[in-house]
Amino acid sequence: KQWYQRRVAITAGADGSAIVEQGYTKVLVTVYGPRECENRAKRTNDRAIISCSYNKATFSSGVRMRKMVTDKKSTEVSVMIQNTFEAAILLEKFPKSQIDIFVQVLQSDGGERCVAINATTLALINAGIPMKDYVCACAATVYQDTALLDINHLEESSRGPLFMLAVMPKSEQIVQLQLDNRLHNDHLDKVVKQTIQGCKDMQVLLDRKIKERTVEAAAAYDIKPRV
Repeated sequence: KQWYQRRVAITAGADGSAIVEQGYTKVLVTVYGPRECENRAKRTNDRAIISCSYNKATFSSGVRMRKMVTDKKSTEVSVMIQNTFEAAILLEKFPKSQIDIFVQVLQSDGGERCVAINATTLALINAGIPMKDYVCACAATVYQDTALLDINHLEESSRGPLFMLAVMPKSEQIVQLQLDNRLHNDHLDKVVKQTIQGCKDMQVLLDRKIKERTVEAAAAYDIKPRV
């Protein structure tokens, strides 16, 4: 397994923010809202809408990237994150509102989609936005009949199957599933089970950070929280 670092309440001025590091991958997420929906054409009377922007810094990897006006892959990941959290956030509590999620990949060494989802979960909780459960993501591949979790760039580039799963751990409800390249049916059950367990392990890490942050915030006001 790769090492993890998690920090919340990073960005001043944002309603919620978090940085998650997995190995050499580092992702910053900032959340604004719920606030009045700026686009009246998209506004709904019974629920909030989610807007997500995903970007990779040009310096995030060893290969210098040219900044494109419209990056197809970034757009696809933005939509994926948006759809993931539409299934988890209690949007009906904020009619005619919008929630903006900004995801910035600062360092890239594989697993960016999973790290982005886990960081978004922390940032939303930091913003006080109610959700049905944590949303935790984990990726796996298969090497010599063994399922490997926490995939880095080298393992992603091996052209093997890349299985990414985002779940709400308490109910084991799958809110996002992606598979790059072919995965033999004999390995599917094993990979799914290990990936779900990886998501549950991630939920423990995220929950621990939230409790630590709650204690720190309460101590500033001389309050003893029940965590």
